[in-house]
Amino acid sequence: MKAWAAAGLAGLIAFPAHAGTLEGRLVTFTVETWDDREAPLLVARGRTVTVGQGTEFGLDREGFTGGLDVVPVDVEIGPTRIELSYPKGIGRFYEAKFNGYVLRFETDCALFEHVAVDPAETTMKVTEVWAETGALYVNVSGLGYGPQAKLALDLEVADCPLS
Repeated sequence: MKAWAAAGLAGLIAFPAHAGTLEGRLVTFTVETWDDREAPLLVARGRTVTVGQGTEFGLDREGFTGGLDVVPVDVEIGPTRIELSYPKGIGRFYEAKFNGYVLRFETDCALFEHVAVDPAETTMKVTEVWAETGALYVNVSGLGYGPQAKLALDLEVADCPLS
């Protein structure tokens, strides 16, 4: 019995349950708008959840701040994919150097080894997506949105331990 338990424990240590996946990770999602990163025009209230089944975030308008407001968006995060859709309203995102989404995952390591827009499942012309340590930035500045707009990102997730 003890040998089996020790072997089971060794197996868990050798193969972390969250290796190469976003599943089970703590993530904070927010909207930011800035021309100068040190002086943002808008930083929306962030929301934090643990990645699991279904839609993680369903953001709605928060009220105007400096003439800007959050565009309603649904965000579903899978083990190696993030999908955004716009169930309410039609319009165009405010133009700035950066106007978009920041997803900050609780980790100290470089979580994303590769990020790519899935052109087959994306209707928006997103060209600027990048990662910094455990954060993913998606710039939608100047793009149109509405019920037909969709963005799908495929991710190669590093073998980072949970923080």
